[in-house]
Amino acid sequence: MSINKKNYLSIEEIVSLPKLSGTNISDDGKKVAFVKRTTNWKDNKYSNHIWIYEKDKGQCYPLTHGNKDCTYPLWSPDSRHIAYLTPAGDGDNKRNQIFVRSFDRDGSIQITDEKDGVSKFKWEPNGKGFFYITLAKEAETIKRRKEIYGDFHHIGKENQNNCLKYIEIAKGIPKSNGKHEGLEESNSAGKNELENDNSVVHQLTNGKNFHIHEFDISNDGDKVVFMATPSPYMGDYINGDLYILDVKAAELKKMNIDKLLRGRVCFSPEGSKICYTASVKEKEYYKNNIQDSTIEIYDINSGELIQPLTDFDSTVIPLRWTAKGILIRWQDKTNYLIGLLSEDGKVKMLREKVDGFIMEASITRDGNHLSYNKAITNETFEIYLDDEKITNENIIFEGKQKSNREIIVWQNSDGHEIEGILSTPVDFNANKKYPLLLVIHGGPAWASFPIFSDCFNEKYPIEQFIEKGFIVLEPNYRGSSGYGNEFLKSNYRKLGIANYDDVISGVDKLVDMGNVDKDRVGVMGWSNGGYIAAFCSTYSDRFRAISVGGGITNWSTHYANTDIPYFVRMYLGNNPWNDPEIYAQASPITYIKSACTPTLIQHGDKDARNPITNAYELYQGLKDMKVDAELIIFKGMAYSPDQPGINVAIMKQNLMWFSHYILGESMKDFRVL
Repeated sequence: MSINKKNYLSIEEIVSLPKLSGTNISDDGKKVAFVKRTTNWKDNKYSNHIWIYEKDKGQCYPLTHGNKDCTYPLWSPDSRHIAYLTPAGDGDNKRNQIFVRSFDRDGSIQITDEKDGVSKFKWEPNGKGFFYITLAKEAETIKRRKEIYGDFHHIGKENQNNCLKYIEIAKGIPKSNGKHEGLEESNSAGKNELENDNSVVHQLTNGKNFHIHEFDISNDGDKVVFMATPSPYMGDYINGDLYILDVKAAELKKMNIDKLLRGRVCFSPEGSKICYTASVKEKEYYKNNIQDSTIEIYDINSGELIQPLTDFDSTVIPLRWTAKGILIRWQDKTNYLIGLLSEDGKVKMLREKVDGFIMEASITRDGNHLSYNKAITNETFEIYLDDEKITNENIIFEGKQKSNREIIVWQNSDGHEIEGILSTPVDFNANKKYPLLLVIHGGPAWASFPIFSDCFNEKYPIEQFIEKGFIVLEPNYRGSSGYGNEFLKSNYRKLGIANYDDVISGVDKLVDMGNVDKDRVGVMGWSNGGYIAAFCSTYSDRFRAISVGGGITNWSTHYANTDIPYFVRMYLGNNPWNDPEIYAQASPITYIKSACTPTLIQHGDKDARNPITNAYELYQGLKDMKVDAELIIFKGMAYSPDQPGINVAIMKQNLMWFSHYILGESMKDFRVL
């Protein structure tokens, strides 16, 4: 009798794994809404739809269907209605608008009709309207100029900023027998909209002087606090400010907070204080910016500034200020945790088991009920309501083999303790020497985690590598988040060489343990991971094969082309004109004459963060040095693919590349993937 062998997940199955996001709990604690992303292979696209869990029924079900993405679900204050974003409009001019669906009627009602769509919104606390963010109207002078001369952009002088609006639903949410008919998700968007007499739109900011990112509303609906930058460009991210808008008096006040603002902002229940995440902002010495951020509380009336957390060596994000405290989220090495913070600095841990990564959390206004997305070691994300798991996404692993992920520790040459995630097969043999692949995370202020999710690793098929006979190491090199402020800053002006030391010392650790064949090692990574892989390609001869994804080749040219030049200054301490030596030392292209390792280069041609010039420069240098190299440009792709087919191609190319150069397998189909 033959026994069926269990296989690992295929690449297509990995790409098909649903993603859960947008978790939002109703204030009565009885319902949870979330977004489930599934894969539509027929149309080569991902589909997002709203799902609902009702505690009284004990079941999850999809609320929306059809071809239009539905995202950003928010419960009404009375927990009877759900609002969300979905595209509406004519032809190709469809933009996200606010829709509302009631539980006593079929279909949804379109609330907004903004030409440029809605990016974020919140219910007015009394449920009678919405505050939302949209693009301000284009200036009339620019419209006239386009008509006369054509379209061009004066960089740094003209921006179309986000503004804040409020829409009042004068007659409330219509019922099924009302004069406004519901709009089914499968219908053509833009029809049967609410009539003008049912809603009134108020523009609260004009979009001329700042671009709004995050906002919150006081519980009485009288004030709005928002984070804004001078323009929508990422280069202005470090110049963010906080504003308080008195809605009734139409008075706007800029707060005197000279900090680097991050994450969210939220009001206290009584509306007299705000909470936000901030870190030191130095205009000349960028080293101080590479640090974890802490929470600050600002008293609007007195101007007093409180820092309730002084012993947290990690970036803390406030999620909501409840009657029982502020719901916060922070990273502790390879865990993401949540807790309730009181103004005196005490933190009550929520869900104290540390073996887990909580991606999102949503809490009721009274602080009594909680919903969150969590993955534990060797599993993918599930959604929980209080202590009950309400989804069952890990069913995909039934009947499948699955790699084991564990945390290992080693020391680099400087004595730093480095952690990494080691993935091995179920039948791992400690006495066998395996070929090793390194998968390097981006950031650098990010980390690898021992969970199964392509949320963080959508380009490299770890399960397929394991099935081929590799073991995989994901190093949390210096500069990774979650390991404290000093570790976060420890690669300041050491990019490249220090990162290489962290990576290669992990390889040496496994070689010394007898688990790895030192002559069969490969390395890959995307974004900053791609930069480290590129550095390995030109700086080292220790690897058999390398893959560089969306990486950085030359910091000097990258500085002039990226949308975040401040990021480069932050890590290298200056600009390339004042300190060309540090830019050369950290650049893979500096060592191109030493390159000898076959290198696959993958890049999206619309990547503004790490522009495609990096890929062309590395490819040309490798070809000139007679090194085996392939350059794959993904058309229309920015940082990450938005088509499952592209995801599959990226993974299959990497699987074939390393299987060929390390295992000796054929590459005959590489160019026809």
